[in-house]
Amino acid sequence: MPDLTLPEPRTPDPAEAPPLRWGILAPGHIAGHWATALREHTRQRLVAIGSRSPERAAAFASAHGAERVHTSYEALVDDPAVDAVYVASPHSHHRDHALLALRAGKHVLVEKAFTRNAAEARELVVAAREAGVLLMEAMWTRYLPHTDVVRRVLEDGLVGQVHRITADYGVRAGPDVPPRLLDPALAGGVLLDLGIYPLSFASAVARAAGLLLRPSSVQAAGSLTTTGVDAQVSAQIGYGVAQAQLFTSMLTASGHTAQVYGSLGRIEVDERCYVPAGVTVTVGDRTGTWDANRVHGYGGLCFQAAALATYVAEGRTDSPLLPLDETVTILETADEIRRQVGVVYPGEA
Repeated sequence: MPDLTLPEPRTPDPAEAPPLRWGILAPGHIAGHWATALREHTRQRLVAIGSRSPERAAAFASAHGAERVHTSYEALVDDPAVDAVYVASPHSHHRDHALLALRAGKHVLVEKAFTRNAAEARELVVAAREAGVLLMEAMWTRYLPHTDVVRRVLEDGLVGQVHRITADYGVRAGPDVPPRLLDPALAGGVLLDLGIYPLSFASAVARAAGLLLRPSSVQAAGSLTTTGVDAQVSAQIGYGVAQAQLFTSMLTASGHTAQVYGSLGRIEVDERCYVPAGVTVTVGDRTGTWDANRVHGYGGLCFQAAALATYVAEGRTDSPLLPLDETVTILETADEIRRQVGVVYPGEA
């Protein structure tokens, strides 16, 4: 087939972002990957670790070259040497921990899912705007180079009017499923852990393609664990003239792929589309591919931190690639999916 030339990503080199002094609140598995990505691919400085376990804080700081440890989250956010806080606790605690940092005047990057629900997200948005600091969801795929290729293809109208979006993220957890995924008190379930990626992808496509940002319809079905959280969810979401079919599961593995179908052609993101990936675009009998990632796997976490540092230097208080209002809308959709599936967390109205 004749080649189709795809646009190059506009993603800045993460090593060029101005350095901020970072503190990590609640060092765990994903925080370890995040710290490694910063060290290997950026000029960001990890200066402090906050953990309620002195042993965990010390071990993490030693492994990742942090300058100091704090044995309370309050001490971390009050540290004058910290410019920005990465909240890496379970999403059941994101609201409380992010509020601590925002009220201390820190810029905040909150691991996905941003909060348990849209009501908690709105609280954080109000607090950030009152403090005049940058608050951002750590939906790292929004900041990856291949995502900007998809964004540019859609903005340029290369595949025409978008009519269908598909995305999936299923992992067979097996008998060793992390206990937090089964615990309602920790906002367990697959939707907020893995399904938030397909939800955010669909919303990103809707934004770039000029579709409705607030879904016009949501239909969901799913199955629950014995603890009452979602084990598997399928959702069809309407964005005006387009529909999105989304799937997530801890019961079965899926391809982790994403596709966009337009009136003129289609976009296909390679397997494991939520890490740096390749993109194929087909328009008529022409096909083009892009796969020039220089950072791979969890190394891609560097892009979101670099983006936040750049936005701070530019005086921004919101991310242009994932505005806070869109984060809230995505969680409103997740709330509706959980309502239809029958999942309620302790303390929710």
